[in-house]
Amino acid sequence: MSGSQGLRRSLVLRRRPAGEPRADDFALVEEPIPVPGEGEVLTRTILLSIDPYMRGRISGRVVYAEPVAIGGVMTGETVGEVLASNDPGFVPGDIVVGSRGWQTHSVSPGPALTKVDRHAVPLGTYLGVLGMPGTTAYSGMKDIGQPQPGETVVVSAASGAVGSVAGQIARRAGARVVGVAGGPDKCLWVQETLGFADCVDHRSGNLRGALQEACPNGIDVYFENVGGAVQEAVFGLLNAHARVVMSGMIAQYNATDLPPGPNLGFVVGKRVRIEGMIVTDKPERFAEWRALATPWVRDGLLRHRETVLDGLESAPEALRQVLRGGNFGKMLVRVGKEPA
Repeated sequence: MSGSQGLRRSLVLRRRPAGEPRADDFALVEEPIPVPGEGEVLTRTILLSIDPYMRGRISGRVVYAEPVAIGGVMTGETVGEVLASNDPGFVPGDIVVGSRGWQTHSVSPGPALTKVDRHAVPLGTYLGVLGMPGTTAYSGMKDIGQPQPGETVVVSAASGAVGSVAGQIARRAGARVVGVAGGPDKCLWVQETLGFADCVDHRSGNLRGALQEACPNGIDVYFENVGGAVQEAVFGLLNAHARVVMSGMIAQYNATDLPPGPNLGFVVGKRVRIEGMIVTDKPERFAEWRALATPWVRDGLLRHRETVLDGLESAPEALRQVLRGGNFGKMLVRVGKEPA
């Protein structure tokens, strides 16, 4: 395929946001569709994943990965279709997952792409329950949380792409799982569809009291996705030898000044284990989780939910909604049509 056969559309970072990201922090760029070189693969994007970590990538601060440069294509995981290939491992029509960013077409080295079965499960699941969010939940619970039968596990952002899977994994381990979510609709879904023992609405009045009532025996494992007031309420209820999985702190991602943290003196007396995690530290977990969970998703044993916006231009709004908690489940942007 040559560049004369069409245009690639990309969203690039125009400026670093102050607080909440806005649509005009990004710019739409059109250019000829590139030609793959030796060992490279040209794909068209079908679905784009929108995730909370993206806010850190446009802040300019180096946390665990380099920020997106001004004028650079915004980062993001995608599902796409191979259009042309100079890598013997891929042929036109293959469906692949890779980190190719906010654009309609991309050229990638073959090893940067993972071929997936287009017929096994819906394509969106490769970016959600079977993708980075699901693998984050699996890795965090397997390596750090390690829930045991009869223990109480609390998961914040329990209706989200990571939290919903983390809680279901803890349930499979025999733990009693309590979710924290925003609003009665999300809490109802967490209890009735995901099967959590209880779900606390963090927007209701007495968060600490409601959480204490839901966890009469204290908390043994906390899977942290939110921070802020939810974290403060949970920390006071942690049992001795509790484990805290630090996966995210979405409540402060738009903050221009970081809030003061809670007093962690209790960590010593209770011998609490608090550990942060980045899912890419153990890349082997992706294939491990996909092989384990694909049959569960196919058979309806691992429940999930998606919010989908249409068109590449909707990506900034999708990110804004994720950071506000406006999504229900995994947030996706539909960039192109699925193959027939």
